[in-house]
Amino acid sequence: MSPGASNPRTTGQRRHQPAAQLLPFRPQHGGRRAGAGRKPNGPEAGVDHRTRAALAARFPVHVTVKLRSGLPRLRRREEYAALRAAFAAGCRGVGATGAFRLCHYAVLNDHLHLIVEAHERLALSRGIQGLLVRIAKKLNTLWQRKGKVFADRYHDHILKSPRETRNALRYVLQNARHHAAKGRMVDASAPIDLFTSAPWFDGFREPIRVRGLEAIVRPITDSRTWLLTLGWRRHGLLDHGAASA
Repeated sequence: MSPGASNPRTTGQRRHQPAAQLLPFRPQHGGRRAGAGRKPNGPEAGVDHRTRAALAARFPVHVTVKLRSGLPRLRRREEYAALRAAFAAGCRGVGATGAFRLCHYAVLNDHLHLIVEAHERLALSRGIQGLLVRIAKKLNTLWQRKGKVFADRYHDHILKSPRETRNALRYVLQNARHHAAKGRMVDASAPIDLFTSAPWFDGFREPIRVRGLEAIVRPITDSRTWLLTLGWRRHGLLDHGAASA
């Protein structure tokens, strides 16, 4: 075969070689979608990491914070004293400026319910963060340990109506009865729950005087929003003996 001449066999193979098959490629969409993003930490975490809703200063907020598993119960005398000290310090700190206020609370064995006020979302986040840091330091000192105290991000629910605010107050201040009814190792035999801010609450139909209360540093701040001062009362004062829904 002379130089430069093509090989018939090779040429034939090239001529009849099928073209590469093009497979359809499904277009991908970037941006926000269900299931995307960072997941909560640990098996006990229950609050996802989506962007939180904006907050206006006129709306109170119901906040729930869960304790890490394996830690001692919070509804004990020494633990509750440490919590009250942290609450009171928070009232003198961020709460003193008015940007963030702790107005009501309930202490359960493994979680906290808080009703707070804040000027806007950033003030709420910073106020809760500062409060939880104080609590963690107090409890770790009491328990002689180091490390995280709370499971994950806090859960918050913005209260936007008088009825919603009243329901939140009823739920928080009487939450122990709700847990006791389900057999969750909570004693709710007293007329009001002394592990809450109920002793400082003036919205019960039949006020109860707590002996020795004047000797305890007040662990909450007066509310300023209309919903939490006057608005919720449109639907009636609370009965301290009724279990929460």
